[in-house]
Amino acid sequence: MNTSTHAAAHERASRLALVGAVIVGAVSMGPLYWAFVSSLRPGEDILKYLSPLRIWTFIPNRLTLDNWLHVWSGPFARSMFNSVFVALVTIVIGLVICSMAAFALAKLRIPGRAAIFSIVVVSFLIPFDAIAVPLLTLFRAVGLQNTYAGIILPGVGNGFAVFMLRQFFLGIPGELADAARVDGLGWFGVFMRIYVPLSGPALISAGLILFVFQWQAFLWPLLIAPDPSYKVAAVATADFAGQFATDFGSIFGASVFISIVPLAILLVFQRYFTASLAASGSKE
Repeated sequence: MNTSTHAAAHERASRLALVGAVIVGAVSMGPLYWAFVSSLRPGEDILKYLSPLRIWTFIPNRLTLDNWLHVWSGPFARSMFNSVFVALVTIVIGLVICSMAAFALAKLRIPGRAAIFSIVVVSFLIPFDAIAVPLLTLFRAVGLQNTYAGIILPGVGNGFAVFMLRQFFLGIPGELADAARVDGLGWFGVFMRIYVPLSGPALISAGLILFVFQWQAFLWPLLIAPDPSYKVAAVATADFAGQFATDFGSIFGASVFISIVPLAILLVFQRYFTASLAASGSKE
């Protein structure tokens, strides 16, 4: 195959890949678009044009902000504050814990390091919902029900974040730590002065992992914090579905605001997340 033929084949493959990416992106954004337009419809129009499908199914012919106003005029506003607060505290505390654990597993020669790392890997392979009920019993016993601490604590030690940070730390040349140790710097100093400054993309990626875990949590906040003062946004959205009636307009309106926050954050920090995963690779 000559050079020109190879270049043409490569260009065709690139175009097909681009078309495929656009199709996948459109399909992925479909539910968010449907939630958005439905949140702007009057309640009686939300399910009106589903069968048969027509242009008004996808483009609303009547627009209203009543659903948005109703959402923010009720307890959902407090729930959004709770979600933001819980997510921010989880990121701050979680990054401290996960980064220090990852550094220890990557650089310190501690007994049983391989076994500990195996437990960390297994921890993020087990669905959290599988341990939610026994964990709830433990948290109730120590008085953490209906508290911010009860919601936050399960999210600060994220096995996947530890795994990813460890892989990134393994990619930093060990000679830097050795030179610092020769100059009299302790391991904590090596971590703070060398590894943390070099790990910006990895820390941002770990922060995104911690944020997404906490932001999308539903079952655990529902179990541990049923008090309205501590409800998070995901749980508050479910409250719009009552026993005898469902307020679809408010559900779609709340869903839009819940989705906008992680979408905006991921768009801003996407390149850091990609760079971190590329740098982590597969190391010992």
